[in-house]
Amino acid sequence: MFVVIFGRPGCPYCVRAVQLSEQLVEAREDFKFKYVDIHAEGISKADLEKTVGKPVETVPQIFVDKDHVGGCTEFEQFVRENQLLTQEA
Repeated sequence: MFVVIFGRPGCPYCVRAVQLSEQLVEAREDFKFKYVDIHAEGISKADLEKTVGKPVETVPQIFVDKDHVGGCTEFEQFVRENQLLTQEA
């Protein structure tokens, strides 16, 4: 499983998504993730909307194996529903 997190510095939801991904890396051999700082990479809201395929108002925008799952809350729900962690932190 490969997750890509598009986020920005100072965003608490981006930090939460990265922390959850770091826990998953430690807990699972089949989990990898990449964090993309949209400011450092020069990615605009319009660029992100093209990637997501719909209007984007917030970050993070998270993809699991190239499928868009949404933001941090949706990612946390995805992890719970798929029981990717044996226990939530």
